[in-house]
Amino acid sequence: MSVRVSLVAAARSSALLAERFDDDRPLDHEGWREIQLVAHTLVPLGGAELRYCSPTPRSRATGDALGFAPLVQPALRDCDMGRWRGLTLSEVAAREPAGVDAWLADPRSAPHGGESLLAFITRVGGWLDTRPVLDGAVVAVAEPAVVRAALVYALKAPPSTYWNVDVRPLSAVTITGLPGRWSLSLEAVPR
Repeated sequence: MSVRVSLVAAARSSALLAERFDDDRPLDHEGWREIQLVAHTLVPLGGAELRYCSPTPRSRATGDALGFAPLVQPALRDCDMGRWRGLTLSEVAAREPAGVDAWLADPRSAPHGGESLLAFITRVGGWLDTRPVLDGAVVAVAEPAVVRAALVYALKAPPSTYWNVDVRPLSAVTITGLPGRWSLSLEAVPR
């Protein structure tokens, strides 16, 4: 028996360059439009036995718009960015360039006073490993950063791999397996 976990990245709440750490903004107009364009490919995932979302407004709204009626999971929250919360990467780099360099170079570093990258990946992985083995499906809508962390954990990749995973809004990926033994499952999406 194994569990199948489909992770859906929440729709956007701002333009990519305007994204802020720990962003609690709701979906923007473009995010709602994009949901309408891709809903037909994602709605079937709502047939999962268990449906979850991260606590952010855009994750909850994305899950609701797709008809998932997801249960909020605090463990799927974005990385705690401490005093950098609400700032863009450009703003932080201008204020604390050495802190940004340390954060990007060392996964155990938390110059912002929040959660380190390693702690974030471990937290999300812990959530994965506590999913019930129901020989069925789970779907979770979460921030792109959470999806990246889950993939790094599932593949047992070095934490630095996190920076090389690009997760676009409303993209979906599936991992299958058992706690501590996950595999990436790439499938064709009906058009």
